[in-house]
Amino acid sequence: MRLAWRDFWTLIATLDGVASQANCQRLAEVLSRRSLPDLFGFAERLAEALHRLDQEKFGTLPVADLTARCGNPFPQSSDVFLYTRCAVVAAGQDVWERVFFDVDTFAPFTSSEYDGEWLLYVPDKAYELATGKEWNHSTRYCVESYSNRDGWPYLPH
Repeated sequence: MRLAWRDFWTLIATLDGVASQANCQRLAEVLSRRSLPDLFGFAERLAEALHRLDQEKFGTLPVADLTARCGNPFPQSSDVFLYTRCAVVAAGQDVWERVFFDVDTFAPFTSSEYDGEWLLYVPDKAYELATGKEWNHSTRYCVESYSNRDGWPYLPH
């Protein structure tokens, strides 16, 4: 049984819009008290949410608060793009949905102020808290930057 999107976004709301280490630890603790199918379902929904954001229109935006030495916009690295997508998910359902219709909503999250990396580790930590074992689960969707073929139609795959 899959975790409903409604339940996923309710869990994400425990982050209060920010994927800080403390907020992600709190989410992992909440998730660890749920059933294992819910935990796996959360991991699947997170991967899908991140995968859907893996699009050229977002990944080619420059980093909001950096410029190259020559003054040109500074491009996002693959890691920065992944952590930015995590920050957008952590901001909640309304923001996540809005970025698909308004790229300008995504742009501020490229700033170093918004680093959502900790969100990536929530399923691992929750599983470890729940079972005492190491997480060894692959999700259906790849979260790595540039892996969404539909989002990057001009990249060779």
